Amino acid sequence: MKEFISFKGKRALITAGTKGTGAATVALFRELGAQVLTTARSRHEAISDESFVAADLATEEGSAIVARTACQRLGAVDILVHMLGGSSAPGGGFAALTDSDWHKELYLNLFPAIRLDRQLVPQMINRGSGVVIHVSSIQRTLPLPESTTAYAAAKAALSTYSKALSKEVAPKGVRVLRVAPGWIETEAAVRYAERLAEGAGTDYEGGKKIIMDALGGIPIGRPAKPEEVASLIAFLASDRAAAITGAEYLIDGGTVPTV
Repeated sequence: MKEFISFKGKRALITAGTKGTGAATVALFRELGAQVLTTARSRHEAISDESFVAADLATEEGSAIVARTACQRLGAVDILVHMLGGSSAPGGGFAALTDSDWHKELYLNLFPAIRLDRQLVPQMINRGSGVVIHVSSIQRTLPLPESTTAYAAAKAALSTYSKALSKEVAPKGVRVLRVAPGWIETEAAVRYAERLAEGAGTDYEGGKKIIMDALGGIPIGRPAKPEEVASLIAFLASDRAAAITGAEYLIDGGTVPTV
């Protein structure tokens, strides 16, 4: 990877980079030579103050703080990777979702990207270069009605917005892409599988199978690793992918069963 891709001289802002796939992406970008700033609501002890800004990106104020700090510390942003996402909505299908639940999903999974793009992409346009990567989810095409309707809808909106942005800014030198992961074996996913396993009276592998069965199966027989998703993001952000924009790349082990 080091010989194939280099981010020397590049400045990157990667949101939600303290845990899971975000942390793996931050680590890889730094390994490849990028100057990286990341953000979350609280700093992980392994991350230095200089490379981190504490903010709640689900708020307008938080997005403004991150954009302003990125400009102050990096000078400008060459690569913007939107890793932030998740769901706190209750199970129970569509009828269990209140207006508040819907707002939370949209304000976490859609609006942070819109706000940071609005504040940072104009600088890329002025320079005539830049890369924006929106991390979506296979849930946008494969929602689980019991528990992810609002999350899936928010990610679908993010994907459509991303496509529209790509068409607008590609002629001005800025590439916009989407990465749609399936199930990723993060620390949180491991804990979830362990809880399922305990409840079902099985082991961790049994817990993983419960999750994979709920997704309709994963043909490769396992979830993706955070480092694998990070590697895809790094390639798409690099000059090796200079002719690619407006596209979405699934990294789901074959979970989505259609073309």
